[in-house]
Amino acid sequence: MKLALCNEVLQPMTLDAQCQAAARMGYDALEIAPFTLTDTPEALDAAAARQVRGTAHSHGLAVSSLHWLLVKPDGLSLVTHDAALRQRTLDLLRRLIDFTAACGARVLVHGSPRQRSPSAGQTVEDAHARFESAMAELAPHAQAAGVVYCIEPLGRFETNVVNTVAEAAAMVDRISSPALRTMLDVSAASHSETEPVHEVLRRFLASGHIAHVQVNDKNRRGPGQGDTDQRPVLQVLKDAGYSGWVAVEPFEYLPDGPGCARASAQHVRDLWRTLS
Repeated sequence: MKLALCNEVLQPMTLDAQCQAAARMGYDALEIAPFTLTDTPEALDAAAARQVRGTAHSHGLAVSSLHWLLVKPDGLSLVTHDAALRQRTLDLLRRLIDFTAACGARVLVHGSPRQRSPSAGQTVEDAHARFESAMAELAPHAQAAGVVYCIEPLGRFETNVVNTVAEAAAMVDRISSPALRTMLDVSAASHSETEPVHEVLRRFLASGHIAHVQVNDKNRRGPGQGDTDQRPVLQVLKDAGYSGWVAVEPFEYLPDGPGCARASAQHVRDLWRTLS
C-alpha cells in the first residue's frame, strides 16, 4: 500500500517540516493542496514544482497528487454564466495540471464544491452540464500532460453536483477520455452512497473508473477516529491489487493536525497488516 497524507493537515508547518513529519509518521507521499503553497496558485510554475518535488524527495517522499484545487483565489467557478470568470478558472486548472506533472505526481482530485455548485437562481441541471463541459475541456490538457484528472463525488451537504461514484463514472463515460477518471473518498461515500462503501469501491475499481482513494471517517475525522470500519475498504484494495495511492484526508483534526496524522497512519498500517 502506498500511503499519502493530505498536506493541509500539517499546516502551518513549512513544506520542509511537513515532509519531515510525514516521513517520520510512516507516510510515503504528500497530497498537495495548492492553497497551502501560495495565496496565488495561478503563479505556480515549473520552478516551484521542482522546489516542491525536491523538498519531498529530500525526505524520501513522493508528491502523490494534488487536491483542493480551487480554494484560492476566492470567487472561482466552473459553472458560472460569466465567461471571463469561467475562463480564468479553467486557465488555473490547466496550470495546476502542468504543475502536477512537473511535481512528478500523476493524479489531480477535483473536489472544490463551491466552485461547481449552482449560484442563486441557477438550476442544478445547468450547473451539472456546465461542470461536465469544463471537465471535457480539461481532459485533453490532462492527457497531454500525462496525468489523470479525477472527478470527486462529494456529500450533498457540500454540493448538489455529482454526489455518487456512479454519477461521476457516468460523466467520465460520456466524456470518454483516458485522462479522466473518478475516485472514492470514504467519508463522502459514507454520506452519499446507498450501499456499503466497500461494495461501491469494488464495483468501480473492477470497471476501471476509480484511480484514487481517500480514507477518513464518516464523522470527517481521521480513519480510526470514529465508527467507520476501514477494514472492508482496505480489503477490497488488497484483493484488487490496487497500485494507486491511498491518501489520508481528515477534515477535523483531533487532538491536532500532527496527532491526527500520526494516529491515522498507524491505524491504516495496522489494519493493512492484518488483512488476508
